[in-house]
Amino acid sequence: MQLHAKLLGLETELHGQLARGDRQRLMQLLAEEFVEFGASGRVWSRAQVIEALLEESPAQRRVSDFRVQLLATGVALVTYRCRTVIDRQAPEESLRSSCWRHDGGAWRMVFHQGTRAAPVDG
Repeated sequence: MQLHAKLLGLETELHGQLARGDRQRLMQLLAEEFVEFGASGRVWSRAQVIEALLEESPAQRRVSDFRVQLLATGVALVTYRCRTVIDRQAPEESLRSSCWRHDGGAWRMVFHQGTRAAPVDG
């Protein structure tokens, strides 16, 4: 349960404006070889993601269905659903996955992917 709480904390930190506005913190959280596959189909490097996050408009994000799978010692896959609201616009739902590696005494994200979620049947 400690790993679940730790990685949930790091993921939600990355969703917050404090981390998104702090280049040094982003560099600590994202591994040098970090890559993101965006919902647009674009591939983002660490440097591109950091620049984009520093310029991004504030948003409210809520995480649900957060799951952690330990893939190997010091390597974990997290998956979750994220609800994002920007400037009172209609909420957007996405499915997210991140790969984290324990490196130098800290967990660092090495990969992230966001995919628009289909509406939930209900």
